[in-house]
Amino acid sequence: MKKTLIVVLMTTFLVSCGNVYKLKLTSPKTIQVNQKLVVSVSDQNNNPIDSIRYYLDGKRLLSDANIDVSDKKLGKHAISATVFYGDKQKKLTNTIHFYNDKAPEIYNYEVINEYPHDKEAFTQGFEYYNGFLYESTGQKGESSLRKVELETGKVLQKIEIDKQYFGEGMTIFKDKIYMLTWQGKKGFVFNLDTFEQINEFKYNQSKEGWGLSHNENKLLKTDGSERVWFLNPETFTEDSFIEAYTDKRKVGNLNEIEYINGKIYANKWQQNSILIINSTTGAVEGIANLKGLQAKAGQKGDDNVLNGIAYDAINDRLFVTGKDWDKVFEIKLLKK
Repeated sequence: MKKTLIVVLMTTFLVSCGNVYKLKLTSPKTIQVNQKLVVSVSDQNNNPIDSIRYYLDGKRLLSDANIDVSDKKLGKHAISATVFYGDKQKKLTNTIHFYNDKAPEIYNYEVINEYPHDKEAFTQGFEYYNGFLYESTGQKGESSLRKVELETGKVLQKIEIDKQYFGEGMTIFKDKIYMLTWQGKKGFVFNLDTFEQINEFKYNQSKEGWGLSHNENKLLKTDGSERVWFLNPETFTEDSFIEAYTDKRKVGNLNEIEYINGKIYANKWQQNSILIINSTTGAVEGIANLKGLQAKAGQKGDDNVLNGIAYDAINDRLFVTGKDWDKVFEIKLLKK
């Protein structure tokens, strides 16, 4: 069913040619993307308004009624109107949040295999590449980058990160390893074969580094909020972002991520679950409850939770682990 929600968001007083203008910009505070957006401006004293121009995120709308937002990204947007009256004009602004129109699908899981994992590895980034696991670990003075043999858990290659940094997410893109730090406001680039550092980069609008992955041409970065940033892998500019929303709320604390078949699989900090996020709109399309794996891996509590998603695209295998877990699990997600 299509719905229209209208509430008063802003008023402002103006005086023109002896008339007192009390202008109201009305629109929904929140709207699901299957609903039609209606905005309007009126004057409480019925003074004449010559014309009005409406804008969504700075782009002019051709209409003020029944606006289709089904193709818009979810999250926070700016709604505004420029009101013309006599020889004057006034701009009114406010915000609106777009929610998904469907609740997330719920998934359970099946354990296919278990593999050993270093129980002192505070896992922050996790990736499967050419038959091996690559992993970044955190904690100041203990952060590292490592190459691991899946079947045995043996660390085949390892470097320590400077003690001033708290290591975070990592990913492999075009034969380079990209790795974040948490609050160090910078990331590093390493040679895939030698682990030699070859570059570093600063953060811009995203103040912290949490999770890192990539699609066909961009790095994907989380910063602990509801946002997933898309970075140019050469210049490291944050070209765009999406925001993770369900049909009811935003979902923050996005942590370790993996790009799988066009979707973003994300851990949420301090929860043993995986979110499946539409990489175009930000819609949370699925939630996988992985309760039980933390105990199987010899851990409990809020700190040593699930935090590691790796995918073997050739063999369609999904691997997960967590902070100081003694196991890596190969799992299959099952729609509930």
